Amino acid sequence: MKKEQTLISTVALVLVSASPLLWAQADDFTAIRAQVYFDRPLRAWDGFGVNYVEVPQTVDYDADPQEYGGFSLLTEAQRQTICDLIFGDDGLRPDLVKMFHDPWHQVRPDGPFDHERTTRWMRYFVREGLKRTRARGQDLTIITTLYGPPPWATKQGFLRGRDLDPARKEDLAEYLIDWVRFLRDEEGFPVKYLSLHNEGEDWRRWPADGASGNIGKGHDYNLFWPPEQVVDFLTFMRPMLDRAGLQEVGLTPGETTHWFRFHAWGYAQAIADDAQALAHLGLITSHGFYNGDYGRWFGDHRSVGIDLLREKRPDLHAWVTSTSWSRMDCRNLFEMYGNIYSAKVNGIIPWAAVQRPAKWVGGDPNPGCAVRIHEDGRYEVLRGYYYYKQICRAGQAGMAVARTACMDSEAAVIAFASNGTPHPDAFVLVNIASQPRRFAVRLSGTPASRFAAWRTTDAKDRYAPLGTMDVEDRVLRYEAPAQSATTFFAR
Repeated sequence: MKKEQTLISTVALVLVSASPLLWAQADDFTAIRAQVYFDRPLRAWDGFGVNYVEVPQTVDYDADPQEYGGFSLLTEAQRQTICDLIFGDDGLRPDLVKMFHDPWHQVRPDGPFDHERTTRWMRYFVREGLKRTRARGQDLTIITTLYGPPPWATKQGFLRGRDLDPARKEDLAEYLIDWVRFLRDEEGFPVKYLSLHNEGEDWRRWPADGASGNIGKGHDYNLFWPPEQVVDFLTFMRPMLDRAGLQEVGLTPGETTHWFRFHAWGYAQAIADDAQALAHLGLITSHGFYNGDYGRWFGDHRSVGIDLLREKRPDLHAWVTSTSWSRMDCRNLFEMYGNIYSAKVNGIIPWAAVQRPAKWVGGDPNPGCAVRIHEDGRYEVLRGYYYYKQICRAGQAGMAVARTACMDSEAAVIAFASNGTPHPDAFVLVNIASQPRRFAVRLSGTPASRFAAWRTTDAKDRYAPLGTMDVEDRVLRYEAPAQSATTFFAR
């Protein structure tokens, strides 16, 4: 009898230790139960990133160079301050950078390249970012994306022509390759990936007859990229990169508007069905724009397309290469939670971090950003910067996305395990409710008994330090203000 009682006690102890639902605070209904499993990594994390956009729309660069990023309006001291805010030790500290490749680098397919004229401030931004990042012993990973091809690459023969001229596909590939070589060889930039298009799936952005490019009416540069064209480029362009000495540069399938389209519009399936295209794929990419309603712009954070490709290539990583800053509030981090835990990505790069909204033709559809630049040469750091800092500082390259759970649909927990890096275990607690909420967060897999916290709220806090908080019996208790995000770093 005594042995049986001992056995029962032992089993009960194991169950309590193993299950997040059976812990001592289970009868506390005054707090929301949450869990962070630092010892149960879901996937490797490549980091968060930034994107400086210089020339997205102009139809005449000589008459209107546009310069949407806005650095051209600032003094050198202002530019240095913004670079510190983004790349500095006390800044965002991103790991990824996206660089656009605009259509103005070559007038004719057999002509000379000019990679400098239209990219001055974007290259300045990256150069200064590299300097600061490498000074602390880290590095950046760069992806460059074809924003739109030169007119000569299209059947229509004009800027933002809809259809690729098949006779010019290898010339367009060379257009991309020469740009990558320039960035790597002349600038010394660590370009790792080359992306074929920017929202090239959206065929409705042109009239049905393709007679107009609709440029200058609010659209940015583009070319229509049906799935079979993406597969073709993945197939023939990989050997071209290799012959150019760019074996280390991976190809991506371009960037659909969101993960819903990547799957539902046939892109993931087309690649999965072509063995050579799949073998040549270096990184899965899409934008991560989200609208929680049905309609043309609907796109849930689904992982179906990513899962399909990973079934055949488990080594593949996936990045969100553009996503909205939305209203620059706590809900924007909820969108990132969806991309990380529902779409299952390894990295996120939002749309332009530094913006000059006055230069977007027809009014900027995504006015949120980290830093806004005004026409009189002033700049302001917006709330979006501080919310992004909450998550960007938590999830550094080399860490791992950690499993989480939270028993409240108006809250999200985003966690990153140290994974052998110098970066501490960290998690972000997001409360989108209109009232404060008390949380009891059970932590497993971390030796830390204290966590340092920083907080941003929709109302007033801007990455405000909260000091350190104790972990008692593996539980961290915290009251999250209404509409807030709080980041906790292991100490």
